Amino acid sequence: MSQSIIQNTIEDLENLRSKSPLVHNITNYVVMNNTANALLAIGASPIMAHAIEEVEEMVTICSATVINIGTLSEPWIQSMEKAAAKAVSLNKPLILDPVGAGASNLRNMAIRRILGAGSPSIIRGNASEILSTLNSSGKTKGVDATDSSESAVDSGKSLSKVTGGVVVISGATDYILSGTEKAQIRNGDVLMTKVTGLGCTASAICGAFAAIQPNQFRAATSAMAVMGIAGEMAKSKTSSPGSFQVAFLDALYEIGADAIKQKLNGE
Repeated sequence: MSQSIIQNTIEDLENLRSKSPLVHNITNYVVMNNTANALLAIGASPIMAHAIEEVEEMVTICSATVINIGTLSEPWIQSMEKAAAKAVSLNKPLILDPVGAGASNLRNMAIRRILGAGSPSIIRGNASEILSTLNSSGKTKGVDATDSSESAVDSGKSLSKVTGGVVVISGATDYILSGTEKAQIRNGDVLMTKVTGLGCTASAICGAFAAIQPNQFRAATSAMAVMGIAGEMAKSKTSSPGSFQVAFLDALYEIGADAIKQKLNGE
């Protein structure tokens, strides 16, 4: 286990809580409430805004922008393009969650348009989404992964080269990739797959850490470590998905240096 990951995660979490960054989210209907509450619990301040008339202003006042394509329509795609372009022009962190990539032509088109508007600092998805984002051979079943995170590592590295940013592949092992850098986080619990939107939450948490940590590879690694540890903390209190959602929010609020030192499993 890398002591540097432990120390970085502790420092980044303390920094996040002291600065309480504004994180702009263009996200999907299914997870808006969960995402906003998760950001509040970890110590950030969420803004949920997708109207094309105001997205550039929101990007300007926020410290990071998270784009999630879970529930799409043409007006939303236009807002996402505009927000992506503005974030890149201001040199602010841009996080893309390509939910359900490969499941429909609309999603594939949306991803192309967003990537065309601005290269994300971080792309986070499950293995199938990362494979499909690179137009590889991954297949999606709705928004669930049908490939293992390990199988997508090479594609993740290639996608990182294409965008010049960080790629996070979520799974039993989370892989964080950036150029020649690679980190692995092996925290979490299988119950996390029984609650909708925790992947979307992970992307939002990446945005919170990216807002306060200029090294986006380190930011993404800290974010995934905190997500995984919070999942284990929540599982210690319940074994059912309904109560797990509440316990997970509590864990994000309660997590601190001791839990990170005791539980973090990464390299």
